[in-house]
Amino acid sequence: MNRKSFLKLLGSGGAAMLGALACLSAAAAPATQAPPWPGGGKPIRLVVPFPAGSGSDSLARMLAMKVTQQTGAPVIVDNKPGAGTMIGAQEVARANPDGYTLLYTIVVTHTQNPHLYKKLPYDPVKDFTPVLQVVRSATVLVANKDAPFSTTAQMIDYARAHPGKLNFGSYSLGSTSHLNGEILKQQTGIDIVHVPYKGTADASRALLAGEVQVYFDGTATAVENARAGKVKLLGPATDRRLSVLPDLPTLKEQGIPGLDIVGWQGIFGPGDMPPALAERVAQVFREALDTAEVTQSIVSQGNEVSGAGPKEFSQIVQKDSDRWGAVIRRIGLVLQ
Repeated sequence: MNRKSFLKLLGSGGAAMLGALACLSAAAAPATQAPPWPGGGKPIRLVVPFPAGSGSDSLARMLAMKVTQQTGAPVIVDNKPGAGTMIGAQEVARANPDGYTLLYTIVVTHTQNPHLYKKLPYDPVKDFTPVLQVVRSATVLVANKDAPFSTTAQMIDYARAHPGKLNFGSYSLGSTSHLNGEILKQQTGIDIVHVPYKGTADASRALLAGEVQVYFDGTATAVENARAGKVKLLGPATDRRLSVLPDLPTLKEQGIPGLDIVGWQGIFGPGDMPPALAERVAQVFREALDTAEVTQSIVSQGNEVSGAGPKEFSQIVQKDSDRWGAVIRRIGLVLQ
């Protein structure tokens, strides 16, 4: 007997019963779900666009180790330095958005490079999913210990009296240390000469050797060198005073506006990562971030733990991109 004849035999009531049974059967069947993340022993690849041993690399490795300890999933840190973080970023932009290829980078990749370069090998918005802001970081304006000034006001007065005689260093053309120097010049009207170097180590060495007289250095190095009597601290380029330097007024407090764009380190996934997966990845790395060892390492360097998740981090990235874009357009800086 075929289905049509069978339903006719049952009548309308029997057909309705069969339909109800079919619905119950469908409801009882387990829904198809995405596999848990991380799972199956599949390794997580954390791309770091900096050399091994750099500050960002060290923190990325601490987080990777904690994630492995907490979840059992292997996390492989893959260093892809070069081209102002663009080499590493490009690899992640092309990856599958399954949470197993992630980018650990700094503010430059998504908020400065798009305005500095005419053409990028990635779209900073479409090709990435902001996942977790790990750290809020800062730069501090420091001076060589033998500089003929000890405060920001004295430095400005000296520069005005000796135009073109002071050099300010940066760890690369278009870097935060460079852009902050350009903001300083513009807001104070002083004539100081930019000298770019290849990396933070070279820039710090140049400051200590007196090749440059001022430099926007990272907090950890600035504090360490100041405690050793090697540099003079002039002021942090932050939106509020640093916990490690509570008595040092910010440059904004000292009357120089615009030097309050906070830096950061964060984790991104490829574009089109499902929102639920992005939240899960953020949760796993946030648990690693919240451990005492990782938190202490961050605070000891004068930085702040963030933990902002996908939605909030996306807003931070967009806001910072708008602000850095305005600065870069104002000074007319374009890199090839």
